[in-house]
Amino acid sequence: MEGEAAYGFIVNVDAQGSGLLSDTEKPEMRRRLYEVTNAAFEQARIRAPRLYQEDRGDGILSVLAADVPPRRVVGEWLEYLHQDLRQLNRGLRTPLRLRVGLHIGPVTADEHGRSGRAVDLACRLGDCDTAKAILKAAEGSPLVAVASDRLYEDVVLAGGRWVEPDRYRRHEVELKEGRKAAWFTVPGLPQPPDPATTASAPRPEPSQPQPQGTGDSFVQNNHHHGSGQFIANGKVDTLHIDQYGGER
Repeated sequence: MEGEAAYGFIVNVDAQGSGLLSDTEKPEMRRRLYEVTNAAFEQARIRAPRLYQEDRGDGILSVLAADVPPRRVVGEWLEYLHQDLRQLNRGLRTPLRLRVGLHIGPVTADEHGRSGRAVDLACRLGDCDTAKAILKAAEGSPLVAVASDRLYEDVVLAGGRWVEPDRYRRHEVELKEGRKAAWFTVPGLPQPPDPATTASAPRPEPSQPQPQGTGDSFVQNNHHHGSGQFIANGKVDTLHIDQYGGER
């Protein structure tokens, strides 16, 4: 009923990198976004009136009725979304990559849409810096999903059809509401990449040219004319070479 909070499953889907698209590219991105999201809901047998959707520009907010089994969402729907994205992205120069925030809680309906702290949290989780960093680090993967701590404890942890809790990694994330625990998974990978490890991995030093020579002597900074230094038996001396190759 309008104005009263009802318990539901909140799914917020965002397209990664949509801000880099031009105005002429965005409509096609949105078409693909709705195509894969709705195909996954249909394959998981989640349809209206148990499915409410709200357009968010570069994303879709979906609220599912309380009688939709939560494991069907974190299991079947998420896997269908992953496989549909893989199929859609074949041959695309700019693949569609999605971040999905998942939470359960009370949602209030009115004439303008859906609201509530549970809605806010689902949206924040999918849009957090950690989710963006994990998807960026997971090269070749089209999807990262972020489950709230409550959803993980109540639903994911017990496992089920296509629900594998061992494939989730816990991170503390900073949100507007404060520091929260969240669980991240990249379908198709045994574990999502750790963004902290990826960011801090040492880069290989560029190779430096090695001095050439034999024994205990070699020449540095030598030119076809001018001067250079050489070291022999631990002593440094200067070698002068004119432009005709003669020594001075």
